[in-house]
Amino acid sequence: MNPWLPTAPCTPRECAGHEGRVRGRPAAVALLLAGCACILAGALGAPFAAMLGAARRERLIRRWAYGVVRAFGVRVRIVGTPAVPDGSTAAPGTLVVANHISWLDIPLVAAVFPGRMLAKSEIRDWPLLGPLAARGGTLFVERDRLRALPATVRTIGAALRGGSRVVVFPEGTTWCGRGPGGRFGPAAFQAAIDADATVRPVRISYRAAPAKHTAPAGRVASVEHTAPMERFAPPEHNTPAGAAAFVGDDPLIASLWRVVTAAGLTAEIRVLPPIQARGLPDRRALARRAQTAVANESANRSPESVHH
Repeated sequence: MNPWLPTAPCTPRECAGHEGRVRGRPAAVALLLAGCACILAGALGAPFAAMLGAARRERLIRRWAYGVVRAFGVRVRIVGTPAVPDGSTAAPGTLVVANHISWLDIPLVAAVFPGRMLAKSEIRDWPLLGPLAARGGTLFVERDRLRALPATVRTIGAALRGGSRVVVFPEGTTWCGRGPGGRFGPAAFQAAIDADATVRPVRISYRAAPAKHTAPAGRVASVEHTAPMERFAPPEHNTPAGAAAFVGDDPLIASLWRVVTAAGLTAEIRVLPPIQARGLPDRRALARRAQTAVANESANRSPESVHH
């Protein structure tokens, strides 16, 4: 094992249980087909989206990514200020870093910060998601080859210097979200330092309403302004959504089925203040600063910034 290929103690049997409401098979099958159809539509439409201007393309990707999460039956709550495209690539790009729980993290982040994902090379072979990731400019990395790491850092740095937004899950693997998660590896942060780029940390969490809980009247979900508002259980009455976890050697189809059968799931993404790479002495300090921001619950509480 090497630092580029960490392992988490999470397993599907111990970490991916669901204690909330459950959908019936017909509804779950319908959501599974709807989600796959939404992904397929994105794959087929990618060549046409590439012909749009930067601002229009980014808005389209955000709405499509939001639609993917919703199509699988998961509500979305966005806290903070999403990206506002300006069409400019003159300045260095942004390195977006997030904790990693599920395959849902990918469209969830894209709904706020569309960009070039850094992903393990195995994703290239996934049905539907693999071809879509390749067409979307994903930077694939062979995590079991430590010698490939310097080249990967150079590739990320070049993308950032060119004005691209690069999305990285620096824990290196998925964690179930019930504990503190993994350590942020410093490699990608070196690319941000080399490119003099901004680091934008975001925190991802998934919650499930208890089986017998119903949201009080008048409580309305706070979501991105481009989407209709939805009801949700208040966070203090929710439980961690293990059904969303995609950990260990879990087959993708098994994870998909857990998500669509688990009713009442809410995905939340919190956009945290940016960190300037030039303000810290080295990549390890930058990685620690970003990890602390993502892990610190008190720093993440900003209800006044929730998008309505």
